[in-house]
This record gives sequence, C-alpha cells and structure tokens, in this order.
Amino acid sequence: MQLGSLDNEIIFKKAFANKVVFKAFVKDVLGIDFEVGVIETEKKFEPKIGYIDFELDIYAESVDKRICVEIQRVEYDHHFDRFLNYFLMLIAEQQKSAKEYSIDQTVYMIVVLTQKYTIREKDGKPVKDELLLVNINPQTIRGEVRDLYGHQFVCLNPNHPDPDTPKQIRDWLDLVYQSIHNPERPVLNTENEGIKKAAELISFENLTPEERAASKNMEAAKITIAKAESNAREEGRAVERELAEAEKAQLRQEAAAKEGQLRQEAAAKEEQLRQEAATKEEQLRQEAAAKEEQLILKMYARNTSMADIMEFTGKAEAQILQIIAKHKG
Repeated sequence: MQLGSLDNEIIFKKAFANKVVFKAFVKDVLGIDFEVGVIETEKKFEPKIGYIDFELDIYAESVDKRICVEIQRVEYDHHFDRFLNYFLMLIAEQQKSAKEYSIDQTVYMIVVLTQKYTIREKDGKPVKDELLLVNINPQTIRGEVRDLYGHQFVCLNPNHPDPDTPKQIRDWLDLVYQSIHNPERPVLNTENEGIKKAAELISFENLTPEERAASKNMEAAKITIAKAESNAREEGRAVERELAEAEKAQLRQEAAAKEGQLRQEAAAKEEQLRQEAATKEEQLRQEAAAKEEQLILKMYARNTSMADIMEFTGKAEAQILQIIAKHKG
C-alpha cells in the first residue's frame, strides 16, 4: 500500500471528511462519542462572523446539533492567533440563533499541523510541542477548573514527538507523519478501524484520476510557491548583502576620514607642544641669564675681584664688564 500525502489538501479532506474516519478521530482525540450529521468541507458562514471571511477545512455538527467539530489542516507558517480567532468565531456564531447569552452547542476545534510549524511565545522562545490544549473554562485560585463551557481547542503536530502523548492520539499522528515521510511502507496501527479506513481511502489505488490530478496540481502549486519564497528570500539576502557592503564601504570611508582628522589634530597638537616647549625654554634661559647678571652685579658691588667673578660664573672678563656697563648706563 502506498499512501497519498496528508500534507495535501485533497488527500486530507478525502480521509477526514469520511464519517467513519471523522467519528473515530474525534473519539480518540477529544474523547467524545460524536454522532456525525452532515460533514462539510471549505465551510463558510453567511452572513460573515465578525470582520474576517474565514473558511473551515472540515466541519460537522452532531445529529442532535449539540456539538460542532472543526478540523483544520495547516502546512504554512500562519500565526497561531489565526486558529484562536477561528475557534472564538465558531463560538460567537452560536449567538446568532440563541435567544439568551447561554450557548447550548459545544464547540471543538482540532488543528493538524502537517509540517514543522514554529510557534513562538511572547518572549520569542519557539514552541515545539506535539500536543497543545486550549481550555477556556475558568479556574479557581487553587487551580480547580469549573466546567462552565466545555469548548476545546486541540493543536496536533507529529513533527515534535512527545513520549507523554496518549497512544490513541499518537496513532493518528503516525498516520499523518507516515503518509508524508514514509508513504510506500507506512507503519500504522490498522487495528484502529478509523486509521485503517483512512489508509484505505488515501491509498493510491483508491484515488480517482481526478483526485490524483488535483493533488498533483496542488503539489506543483506548493513547489512553485516554495520556489518563489526561496527566490524572494535569496533576493532579500542579496539586497541585504549589497546594503551591508555599502554600509561597510561607508564605515571604511568614515573611519579613514576620522583617522586623517585625528592625524591632523595630533600633528597640530605636537607642533603646539613644541612651540610651547621652545617658548618655555627661552623663558627659562632668559630668567637664568637675568639671575646670573644680578649675581655678577652683587659680586662687583661687594668689590669681589675680577678673577673670582670670572672663576665663579665661568664668563670672560669682557662679558662681565659688558654686563656691568649695561646696568651702569
């Protein structure tokens, strides 16, 4: 048996829109006995609910109209809030026919993620869980849940196996994963009648020519979209590289200009210091010469012999007489 991929919308709807499969899947995932009424695909509501014209992949109400279940297949990286919006809008839809605020119909939503899907918490940390449960029932401060509503939202992702996932749910996740990654030799729990029926429905020999063509067209479209996204990312990276190179060139120019400016400032500062040092040196020389002249004059005034003055100052007699003559004049 070779399976069609449940990552394909046509194949997925053929399997899960079947009443036997739908009922068994709901029983194993939600734990409820669901007497299926009419199953609809690509379900829309008229008039629209709220401001979003959304479409449900597979939708069914119970025969007694007290339960509605929606199954959504996801392959692209949509924001997780999208599914929460669908879930809440299904609840809001019940108000159109309700005479009071109370909602008699219980709403269940199951999202099946067929590809590695990355959800991020508010702090940016990636969420990689096989099974996520959203329960809108209130709880007390001690964590005791009050079963007021019963509505449930379940998110399944077979790409992140968890040993704590219940066996009956794991069997369905294996069906999804095997159909995508090991379609020619799938390892399935065919003792589960729902899984056995789903596998039969999506086996290649049971696909009609029209279904095969439609699934091939969808796969081709996915490949085209993937290539377009890859090209767009590559173009984006090329633009980023160009911008990075331009930024680097600008930074190099700015660094060179700054370096030149610093060299000029350093040279100017060095010249200023040389001039200040020369000025200071000349000032000190003049002060020393003035002190020496005063010393010579004092020694002369005390009738110190010329020989002693010459010996003490190291100056020639003519230089000493010139200093004395300058001050006498």
